[in-house]
Amino acid sequence: MAKVGKTLFVCQNCGASAPRWTGKCSNCGEWNTLVEELSASPAPGSGLTAGRKGSAVALESLKGDTVETPRMQTGIIELDRVTGGGVVPGSALLIGGEPGIGKSTLLLQVAAAIAAKGGRATYFSGEEATAQVRLRAERLQLAEAPVELAAETNLANILATLRDGPPADLIIVDSIQTLWADALDAAPGTVSQVRAATQSLIRHAKVSGSALILVGHVTKEGSLAGPKVIEHMVDTVLYFEGERGHAFRLLRTIKNRFGPTNEIGVFEMATKGLREVSNPSELFLGDRDAKAPGAAVFAGMEGTRPLLVEIQALVAPSPLGTPRRAVIGWDSNRLSMLLAVLDARCGVSLAQCDVYLNVAGGLKITEPAADLAAAAALLSSFSGVPLSPDRVFFGEISLSGAVRAAAHSTARLKEADKLGFAKAVIPAAGEIDAKANDLEIDRIGHLKQLAETLSPCQ
Repeated sequence: MAKVGKTLFVCQNCGASAPRWTGKCSNCGEWNTLVEELSASPAPGSGLTAGRKGSAVALESLKGDTVETPRMQTGIIELDRVTGGGVVPGSALLIGGEPGIGKSTLLLQVAAAIAAKGGRATYFSGEEATAQVRLRAERLQLAEAPVELAAETNLANILATLRDGPPADLIIVDSIQTLWADALDAAPGTVSQVRAATQSLIRHAKVSGSALILVGHVTKEGSLAGPKVIEHMVDTVLYFEGERGHAFRLLRTIKNRFGPTNEIGVFEMATKGLREVSNPSELFLGDRDAKAPGAAVFAGMEGTRPLLVEIQALVAPSPLGTPRRAVIGWDSNRLSMLLAVLDARCGVSLAQCDVYLNVAGGLKITEPAADLAAAAALLSSFSGVPLSPDRVFFGEISLSGAVRAAAHSTARLKEADKLGFAKAVIPAAGEIDAKANDLEIDRIGHLKQLAETLSPCQ
């Protein structure tokens, strides 16, 4: 006779359990995240049942023949880029993003591309009826693609369907938070249900060799909903980013066991779905006003891809006792540090000015090499001296005002040369391949050198 489980309260944010309900989780500190769940006894064969002895496994050395990981090309170049060259059969991929960002549209295009090449693509929709998915397919002109479609949320029914017939090349579940297992006495979307559904689907993918793509909801903070253990279980985690007011979307790699992380794929939302953008630098620099002060072009890196983007700054006298500091697309703490360095090391005080900084196009920049471009934009706006439109900047600024070297300098300069730029302001330290481009290189070792060239009397 099966043992009756006891009641526990599980945090839906971190997965910690408590014997009784409290308003605040003692582990992660979040409020009102504890949900009552019935803990079941360990399943037979899980290795946790009492009285079962484990068996020894064979140990191997690190030295041996290695086989290159096989890839399944999706036909969408930008998606293949962020996954490291294609989706690996038998792997699990989790994609998250805000509602309406284009996750379902992209995955329907992927399923249609796989099916058009003769593969078996199975699409399980847990949030939309089959009629709604068909309407989207007609709008995208993909209705003729032989994609197998079902609207189902019962985990047992989905697994039974997948076992019926030959293994699918691609399995898409939209979304994992809608699935529920009969054996668990918990609502769909709770920690136990999401964990059980993910584990069962990954186990099936590993055994059958099918590539599994799961769609995950995101919280209001922008992170994937549910415990972090879900992200640890899958092989690849992708985030779909973008602003509602902009047509392009960014697909960013957060985790990848089969390739590099922090890669990005750029798409543009069109009437017929997501269109790939092969040269995103031209997209971000397309509407640039070269004559206005306060705009600097940053030669950045997103993963292994060089990317040029415009950083805009506006410095204006403030009528307030505490001036405003507004940042879009960059770290506000880094802006505060940069303003302090300009004041202490360069004698440029912006304490009585409102400062606005924006990364054009809605792109979010995280690398510290954007410091020099942001400083150039601030100095240009403050002095009213426009920067040369054929000049790019990159370099990290330390608290002493020194400009530190940035990685992948040669790749950044090649991208700038390809797009027609003539000059580059880069750190004095660091090696570059001078023969790889025709740019005029201006090396600076301290931020004060840049501040002196952007004085109003220049």
